Amino acid sequence: MSPLFSRIGRRRALQGTAAGVVVLGLLLWWLLPLGEDPPSGSITFSTGTTSGVYYEYGSRLRAELARDMPDLDVKLSTSNGSQENVARVATGEADFTIAAADAVETYERQHPGSAARLRGVARLYDDYVQLVVPRDSDIRSVADLRGRTVATGLPRSGVRLIAERVLKAAGLDPAKDITAASQGIDTGPEELKKGRIDAFFWSGGVPTAGLEKLADTFTFRFVPIGPDLVAKMHDQDDSTGFYRATNMPESAYPTIQNGSTVPTIAVSNLLMTRTDMAPRLTEWLTRTVIKSRDGIGAHVHSAQLVDLRTAIYTDPLKLHEGARRYYRSVKP
Repeated sequence: MSPLFSRIGRRRALQGTAAGVVVLGLLLWWLLPLGEDPPSGSITFSTGTTSGVYYEYGSRLRAELARDMPDLDVKLSTSNGSQENVARVATGEADFTIAAADAVETYERQHPGSAARLRGVARLYDDYVQLVVPRDSDIRSVADLRGRTVATGLPRSGVRLIAERVLKAAGLDPAKDITAASQGIDTGPEELKKGRIDAFFWSGGVPTAGLEKLADTFTFRFVPIGPDLVAKMHDQDDSTGFYRATNMPESAYPTIQNGSTVPTIAVSNLLMTRTDMAPRLTEWLTRTVIKSRDGIGAHVHSAQLVDLRTAIYTDPLKLHEGARRYYRSVKP
């Protein structure tokens, strides 16, 4: 090889190496702040029932936080769901949690004083309302639930809140027109399988482990919740404005849906905290949430929908200052 070409080749190789180092450096800066010791201390993260997405997401996020902040002790606390989660953070019983936007808005209207302390960290993914019945059931619509035994979720859960609103939109009084059972995703599937209930409501990311497990041993189907009911829900109060008509994707439960989508309702989930949470810790936690999307998403399908471009939209909550710092630092 000519000495000239040899020198040019070496020069290009060195230039390529230098460019690679720059790119790697920028990537590391985006993932973790260089030259800064990770925050330490202890926080409590309120999740949900053990068969739901909140719990699985929280468990895997804790593992990611342990890598980025090894001296931060993250305690997970199970709960009945969104309504309980919001109250726990507002009152200081928990430091971070996930809750559906409708539950956040409802709490703000009912407790304006303590709700003023709540702040958003990230918009995560959407919950889908799933009304489940046995495959051979004659229940074809929400109105057909009249006179039936229906699991409407655990007390203080997001499921209970949205199920009662769906029933009212269909012209049913949850206290009189059905026999309501306080069953969640932990117990509802088994109760349906044993014939102790006729239907159950669930609101969560898809797929949900509790329903995937049921699909392995029991044939069920989803009752559609059409846009007409969503429109009627919007007339109930201000917090129902967070509901939107959509279709549950056909890939959510392939063996159950057989390639068909299901008309239903979606509502966004928010990662949230309080105003008194340290900005630096919140900034680090926000960074971990965004960068761990693919890792967590490999196990929790809903987490794949976490998006830097939409994470800042935490309405009805204002962004926490720490989260704001992170989003500003990565803004193009």
